[in-house]
Amino acid sequence: MSLESEAGLAGDVLPGALSESLHAELVAFRRDLHMHPELGNQEFRTTAAIKERLERAGLKPRVLAIGTGLVCDIGSAEGERTAVPRLALRADIDALPIPDMKTDCPYRSTVPDRAHACGHDVHTTVVLGTGLVLADLHAKGLLSRPVRLIFQPAEEVLPGGAIGAIADGALEGVGRILAVHCDPRVDAGKVGLRHGPITSACDRLEIALDGPGGHTARPHLTTDLVTAAARVAIDVPALVARRVDTRAGLAVTWGRIESGHAPNVVPQHAELSGTVRCLDINAWRDAPDIVHAAIDEVATLHRAKSEINYMRGVPPVVNDRESTELLRRAMVARRGMGSVESTEQSLGGEDFSWYLEEVPGAMARLGVRRPGDRTVRDLHQGDFDADESAITVGVEMFTAAAFLEADAAER
Repeated sequence: MSLESEAGLAGDVLPGALSESLHAELVAFRRDLHMHPELGNQEFRTTAAIKERLERAGLKPRVLAIGTGLVCDIGSAEGERTAVPRLALRADIDALPIPDMKTDCPYRSTVPDRAHACGHDVHTTVVLGTGLVLADLHAKGLLSRPVRLIFQPAEEVLPGGAIGAIADGALEGVGRILAVHCDPRVDAGKVGLRHGPITSACDRLEIALDGPGGHTARPHLTTDLVTAAARVAIDVPALVARRVDTRAGLAVTWGRIESGHAPNVVPQHAELSGTVRCLDINAWRDAPDIVHAAIDEVATLHRAKSEINYMRGVPPVVNDRESTELLRRAMVARRGMGSVESTEQSLGGEDFSWYLEEVPGAMARLGVRRPGDRTVRDLHQGDFDADESAITVGVEMFTAAAFLEADAAER
């Protein structure tokens, strides 16, 4: 299909345009989730709400073995062998352990120190809405390719709930998987797309340093752990950055450093914790050895004993070219060529990457900024919110992708 013919497609050419009544229902559903955020692997209320609505649409969702999250097939039964692989649509359903700082918001979180500050409530509502539209179209005989909905728990819990969902069969019979992630830098009505890596690898690092302490009057008789910890904090990131190709973007960043109790006592223990992020998947695979070596060198130089806990997180999300093109065509078909913009690779981590280790797929950045609003907001902040028109955008993009994918499979 040419760019010219794509640009001429209107939303009513492809089935699946969202009605005003369903949009209103989905907004209400999203707000309910927003008011009742649940942390990873604790999303029991969220899971029950999704399950009830899917069952009301005549579908048969299956709750994952862990007890939260679920999968639901449309156009075939789970376990049924189909002529073509299923297209999967994934949403993450957990919230963050931070307070909701929005004021004068009728749907702000009702749970202390819990908030949907990353947009997972929007992701969930988009996939739910897509499922409801596709279920209706399937009942009318208009859906020729089976689709699987994956509502995954614990995206925010390293190494991510995707691993458990995959182990529980979420990808069985799936040939391609798509997802969205809210982006407060992109206007609602648009999506950001990128072929290749769109997020980065993210691991977690904890270090304990130990040595004989003593009086600050005689530091030469001690292991000066405060200085040792300071040198680890400064020197390790610099050493790591010089031991890989700069383009790999391997970066150690600290979030916590702690040592000592009194101003005249050299402590016997110090701790640091932070993250290791990387743009390149090959450098990510080598990162634990590189980081370990750098820490050992600096600690040894300062006569400190080091204990390192390097926790693997997630690899980069690497968008498949064909899947990225499918999302682009779907968005252009619904909203025209101006609705798609290119996006840069983020240093954030996303466990959607684990699905892409198994099957091709892509993630789109779903614009949630109110057009004209230039307030600088970011994810994982207590004042995060989304323009709810983005829900319709996401649903209509996914439904269009399902039909374009089915059309391509038939050809």
